[in-house]
Amino acid sequence: MLTLLLSMNILVATSIFFVWVVRYDNIVKEFREFGLPDWLRDLTGILKMTFAVMLLFGPLDNSLNVIGSGGIAALMLGAQGTHLRSGTQAFRRLPSLVLLVVSLVIFYLSFEIPA
Repeated sequence: MLTLLLSMNILVATSIFFVWVVRYDNIVKEFREFGLPDWLRDLTGILKMTFAVMLLFGPLDNSLNVIGSGGIAALMLGAQGTHLRSGTQAFRRLPSLVLLVVSLVIFYLSFEIPA
C-alpha cells in the first residue's frame, strides 16, 4: 500500500511540474482563454508547485501528504468548475479530473497508512 501511495505522489508531482514548467506557455494561453487574471495564474502556479513538493516529501510525514493532496484536489476542483463554466470539451477537462481523483485517493490513503 505504501508503494502505491508513493507512486501516486510521484505521478501527481511530476504531472504538476511538467505542466507548470515545461508547458508553461500553454498555461498562459489557457488562463487568457478563460479570461482569468495573471495574478490568479501566478498564485495558482505557486500553490500547485508548493503542494507538489509537499507530496514528494509526504512519505516522510503524513501531514504533508494530507495538505499537499488536499490542496491539489481543491485546485483541481476549481479547474473543473472553470472548464465547466467555460464549456470546454470533456477531453480538455480530463487531466484535471484525473489529478482530482488521484489526489483524493492520496488524501484518503494518508489516513490509512501509519506514518
